[in-house]
Amino acid sequence: MRLGNRPGFGRKGGVCPPLLLIAAAGMLAVWLTPAGGQPRDTGEPRNGAAVYRRPLGNDPVTLDPARISDVYSRSVSQQIFDGLVQFDQTLTITPALAQFWKASRDGLTWTFQLRKGARFHHGREVTAEDVVYSLTRLLDPAVKSAAADAFTHIKGAPEFRDGRAKSVAGLVAVNRHTVQIELAEAPVPLVSVLAVGHAKIVPKEIVELTGAAFGSQPVGTGPFRFLRWERGKEIVLAANPDYFGGVPKLSRIAYRIFPGDQVDTMYAELRKGNLEDAPVPTRNYRRVIADPGYVYVKRPMFSLRHYGFNTRVKPFDDRRVRQALTYAIDRQALVEEAFLGRYTTARGILPPGTQGFNPSLRGYLHDPARARELLAQAGYPGGRGLPSVVIWSGAKHDAILREHEMIRRSLESVGVHVEFEYLTDWPAFSRMLGERKMPVFLHAWFADVPDPDNFLFKLFHSKSPSNFFNYANPIVDDLLSQARRAADPQKRVELYRQAEQLIVSDAPTIPVWHYTYERLFQPYVKSVEVSGLGDPYIPLRKVWLEGRR
Repeated sequence: MRLGNRPGFGRKGGVCPPLLLIAAAGMLAVWLTPAGGQPRDTGEPRNGAAVYRRPLGNDPVTLDPARISDVYSRSVSQQIFDGLVQFDQTLTITPALAQFWKASRDGLTWTFQLRKGARFHHGREVTAEDVVYSLTRLLDPAVKSAAADAFTHIKGAPEFRDGRAKSVAGLVAVNRHTVQIELAEAPVPLVSVLAVGHAKIVPKEIVELTGAAFGSQPVGTGPFRFLRWERGKEIVLAANPDYFGGVPKLSRIAYRIFPGDQVDTMYAELRKGNLEDAPVPTRNYRRVIADPGYVYVKRPMFSLRHYGFNTRVKPFDDRRVRQALTYAIDRQALVEEAFLGRYTTARGILPPGTQGFNPSLRGYLHDPARARELLAQAGYPGGRGLPSVVIWSGAKHDAILREHEMIRRSLESVGVHVEFEYLTDWPAFSRMLGERKMPVFLHAWFADVPDPDNFLFKLFHSKSPSNFFNYANPIVDDLLSQARRAADPQKRVELYRQAEQLIVSDAPTIPVWHYTYERLFQPYVKSVEVSGLGDPYIPLRKVWLEGRR
């Protein structure tokens, strides 16, 4: 969820900047364009048979936007669905299915005018009833959407979620092309919430007809429509010739799946000419990025890569044990030695560039002596009596194995025995994560929006479905709730900083690094737009291939 200062309420929509780090976010955008000029956007496809082949590190869990919880699902679903509004490459909020909007002066009533003629992939026009259905569905407890908490400020949402009402009072289809949304309170501009990746518009009759299968047979309004999904191998999308934003310049997108994030294999396929882009491998990293045969893009990302503890599982229900393991691991060495310094070592939860980032945060330095003291205080002097620590990982490749060997040595130096379990079937790993079955797990979080709420509330509020740590601190919960309601930006920053410091002190997770977006593109790939939200938010409808079909 994107939060920020309030824009001028009452201004009619079309473009509504969220005022959250717009200048900084704009600097994150990059365009791959023809030499000497801007991309030539004629609105016509350049290559009628142009197929863009992209690697995907794992099978998505689902392509149902309301239920998405991983980056693989988001990468594909973003091309299939539209929301009322969207982020552009500078992270400004712009029209999507809503062509215009306006808000009341108090920010409690919002009216959206839909585009006439925008159609779902099965041919039916999008209506205001579809918007009401889609947003109501996000609030339905049976759907278990990770975005539900972002929409609880809509009038009548609590009553609907509790089963005391059959509909959400604040969601009204005024007429076929007009939607009105009334809020009980307005802690943030509604358009900021509607830009999140879950808030896509879906066709009621198809969702109800297919049920759970909608996640593997999605129907949206986006620039590409779903064709087929061969699990473990490929997902194929085809251009939507009736897209309201113009016909995409690519005829198809073929997502080739490399289970377990096989980065070296992806790169090898790029070199063979079998992919249009690929992540940068760690092996021979400096030589790879210097290769003039590819376009190399590097940008900061709003992300966190970390090792989480299940705080309800012994011995990790003891804060001292969690702190000890955090002190024991040399995270700077992991970044520098296992991954060649490619990422920014994390001291806390929030990445640099996020509102509320605290450069003075008291984190954990590498301190084996302090780790031994804490283990002794917890009743495990020299590690004696401490059960073997089992760490689960959904990826297994050379760099990960080097990282894990370094972790093994660090923990054994303070008397802790560690074992690693690898489950590279991402949907299975994700299910175990959601069921809280792993005592310690490697996890990466990529923000939908560059806002502290998207990290701190989503991951650490006791009621959040994305709180995989079973972490509960009532003081943190209260601070995060206060921050959501704070109208004063500085007060909001202070509340988030207090919450982050408490979370770091409680050590439900070991922050390791913040990712940097790095990717190699074939030289004939043109008009790629990359923002700080990274790969899932690249608008592939704008991409074209110069001289290649």
